[in-house]
Amino acid sequence: MQDRKKALVLLNMGGARNKDELKMFLTNMFNDKNILTINSNILRKFIAFIITTKRLNDAWSNYELIGNSSPINPLTVNLVEKCNEKLTEYKTYQVMRYTPPFAKDVIEEILNDKMEEIVLLPLYPQYSTTTTKSSVEDFIDFLPYSFGKNIRYIETFYKNSIFNSCIVNEIEKNIKENSDFNLIFSAHGLPQKIVNNGDPYEKQMKEHVGILSEMLENKGLKFKSINLAYQSKVGPLKWLEPSLEDMLKNFKDEKVLIYPLSFIIDNSETDFELDIEYRHISEEFGIKEYKVCKCVNDSDNFVEAIRDIIKNS
Repeated sequence: MQDRKKALVLLNMGGARNKDELKMFLTNMFNDKNILTINSNILRKFIAFIITTKRLNDAWSNYELIGNSSPINPLTVNLVEKCNEKLTEYKTYQVMRYTPPFAKDVIEEILNDKMEEIVLLPLYPQYSTTTTKSSVEDFIDFLPYSFGKNIRYIETFYKNSIFNSCIVNEIEKNIKENSDFNLIFSAHGLPQKIVNNGDPYEKQMKEHVGILSEMLENKGLKFKSINLAYQSKVGPLKWLEPSLEDMLKNFKDEKVLIYPLSFIIDNSETDFELDIEYRHISEEFGIKEYKVCKCVNDSDNFVEAIRDIIKNS
């Protein structure tokens, strides 16, 4: 690997390995100016402290139900190892936004490895200021100016056909030959004001659902309905609609299949929120069968998608 001079850096949010890291995650997330869009750093820090203190114990109780740790960490390690094995032109690294490994430390490693080019791949298929912009800015803030222009980042990849084939294959695996499921693409929600301020996330999410719907139809995979809904709303602000909870109310006595459309790697919001919390809600609503797809994670097919994405973006 010593002769590789190009760095591929996979960017993601991160996830806690223990309760101390969960506190770190919440503190860092709510101090992010792209998340809490407050001009005053002091006020943002104070609000972040209040929110973190209030939410920590409840959030940790959720982690206890998924093994006291986010699955995002071992899955990302596996993905990096596979990329290093199969993408021989690059040395692959990972950077998390709110938990280790942090950009500052990985950049030091990249410079020590004498990499001459950097490709940043944010593991968010659709662009949002709260995810892609936040992660890319954080990385570049720590990169020495002397590195020059030998860095690029991939803004979106939701239109990539190999990536979308990974999603379609996962959906097909879960429905087998049945066509009586209602498919819900569930995306992490955003406050409506962020979208109103120009964030393209909602528009791209709808485009992505359209692309996948056409691919499913072309493959002969039929559903009673195909829907888009948003999860993870917190606080009193208006968020993108419909919420996943409101969407589930439509399917009493029916079958529902969930695909987590805004996530690449399984995490607490897929393993706890979708697979446990919303499963309980679906039972309360009288849904006959409720299934949740896995993300593309560290699959060999997704590694091939990465190869195609960095080549053609």
